[in-house]
Order: sequence, then structure tokens, then C-alpha cells
Amino acid sequence: MSRVIRKIACAVSGGVDSTVAAYLLKQRGYEVTGIFMKNWDAREDDADCSLDADLEDAEYACRKLSIPFKVANFVKPYWHHVFSTMLQEYQSGITPNPDILCNKKIKFDAFYKHATNNLHADAIATGHYARIMRCPNGDVRLLRGIDTEKDQTFFLSQVQQAAIQRVLFPVGELKKVEVKKIASLIGLEKIARKRESTGICFVGKRDFQTFIDKYIEPQHGTFVDIDTGEVVGYHSGIHCWTLGQRCNIGGKKFPYFVARVCSGTQTIHVAAGTNHPALFCSTFSTSAPHWICDHPVKPGGSFTCLFKSQHPDDVAPCTVVQECDLTLHVSLRVPRRAITPGQFAVFYSDEVCLGSAKITSLGPSLQEEISVAKKNHINTSGN
Repeated sequence: MSRVIRKIACAVSGGVDSTVAAYLLKQRGYEVTGIFMKNWDAREDDADCSLDADLEDAEYACRKLSIPFKVANFVKPYWHHVFSTMLQEYQSGITPNPDILCNKKIKFDAFYKHATNNLHADAIATGHYARIMRCPNGDVRLLRGIDTEKDQTFFLSQVQQAAIQRVLFPVGELKKVEVKKIASLIGLEKIARKRESTGICFVGKRDFQTFIDKYIEPQHGTFVDIDTGEVVGYHSGIHCWTLGQRCNIGGKKFPYFVARVCSGTQTIHVAAGTNHPALFCSTFSTSAPHWICDHPVKPGGSFTCLFKSQHPDDVAPCTVVQECDLTLHVSLRVPRRAITPGQFAVFYSDEVCLGSAKITSLGPSLQEEISVAKKNHINTSGN
């Protein structure tokens, strides 16, 4: 970002992170405008959704900070590029990540363009726990936030370099406890005490299955024990289930967990016990990756790095091979539980987030690998 930065459009959500981000920018002398992104039309349903309260909190915070406040409407692009995609993937029996899609398509695309083109902002800012590092050649790398427990680079792993070039993450150098302390010190205890939002905002406090059934017609199917082939229960649609999820199947000695989803038959294969080997695998394939800055591999090549496919997980070492069609084949040193098609494999080199790729298929489960090893051992013994 070689240009002089004066005007900044700061995305404000009504939460403590974006509020403190706006405050810090103002303290540094920037001309800051708070922008609340309206991504969901509450009239779509009668949900007990927190969007109206968030809007009020965002406006209140900007008023207390004495900065201009605006609302930007992204309902249509969110519906077309995030929500519709999410529904299609659930119907196909895979599990999407709408947060990564929202950052890619809305916050760091639609909002970024609105801020720079319509509001003539020199840069945008958000309350994400992430950092940036400018390279001598002008490129920008995405780094994990100082607060490793709150680090949000996982959700930013699909953001384009053009947007990263013109973004600031003011709270990325702070820990969450420091951010809350700042909010309290500047008279925004109301915001500091606000409960942190989790999950998809427009679902609100409702059960997810109740919500999603309004948009996807339920198709009943069976739960089948992956070991015995026995039908052990029934469900009302694969769109409500994801790999590794516990199933509410009564009358059994052990709890069951989703091991495999078959969209064609609406069959969900379940495994008894949370550590069943059918829930683990050590290889998977992805679509062509999005690299934020550096391109660590070329077609036909390979490299080692760190990876995770769920935000709360710790990173794990892996080897990545890029095929000639640009897709990736990933091998883990240690099998991992509930790697899920539709989710994103996010890659790291130390504290640098390299980028990510959508998981498309899984290799054999640990159960299948054990079965093959036993057969090979028997055949070898027989010879």
C-alpha cells in the first residue's frame, strides 16, 4: 500500500473488536468512517435474530467515538454468492464454510470495492485478529494475530492480494483481553461486556435444522452402522449432518458419530465411539488452491507445511503435492479426525497464512487402512 492513507472505511459490527479497531485508527490520526454491513434481510423470516441489536450497537459505538456511521446493503450479493452456495453444498451432502465465503465475496470484495470506489476510502479496516507484513517487492503476506487463541487468518485464507494490499487489522497486534480493556477505558463498557457472536448470524438462537429446513426440502434416510451394516436409526435429511457429528440415536450402548455421507441414497454411515478409526483419515484432495502471496509449489512439485481444516484445531504437519491440473493431494503425518469435503484446508508456514483450498474428496479412512494391512499380512503369512 504505497499510497498515502488518510481516509479509512472501518467495518463495524457492533462488537468490541471492530469498535476498538475504529478507535485505534482514529487515535492514529486517520479519518475514519464506520460502515455496518447489512448482509441479511430480517424480513426473510421471523427469526429472533440479533442483527437489529448489532446495528444499534454499531451506531452507538460510532457516536461515542465521534466518527461518521453508514450502513451498506449487501443483501443481494450475500444471497447469491454466499447463502445460495451454502444451500447447494448442503444439498449435495458436503459441509460449506460460509464465514470464509463471506470474507472472500462480501467483506473483502463487495465491501472493499464499495469503500474504495464509492466512498473514496484509501483503505479498509476490520476487527479481525490478523496481521500483515509488507514485502520489499510490494506484496503483502497475511500473518496470524498475536492472540493465537483468537487468530482469524483461517477465515481470511481466500482473500485476494488486491484487498490485502489495502486493509488494516488494528487489533491484530493485541490480545482479546487488551481489546476489552481498551473498550472499557474509553467508556464503552456496554460493548466490552457484549457476548461474542458465534455461528451464522441469521440463524439467531434457533436450532440450525429448523432454520435450514425452511430452504431445503427434507429427504428422509437411514443411519447405518459402518461396522455391521445394520440400520440403527432414521434422519430427515443429509443437509443437517456433517462428518464427526454426534447422532442422537437412542437405545445404543455407545454414541454414534457420522463417518460417511452418501447423497445419492441419503444414507449416513455412523461409527460407534468418538475415536472410531472410520472417523480418521490421513490423505485428501482439494480443488486448485488460492495462494495469498507466495506460491509455494508448482504443478508436479511438492512442499511441506502446516495445515488445519477447522478453526479451533491446532495446525498439523503435512506434505502437499500439486497435480498437473492444479489440484492438491495432501498427506498428513498423523491421521486426523473429521476432515470434511466442502471445508477448506488452510495452509501455514510458521506464522504466515499461505492460503487455502476446498477439500473435494478423502482418501481411505484409518479403518480401511487397517483392514488392508490385515489382509496383506494374512496373504503374506499364507505365502
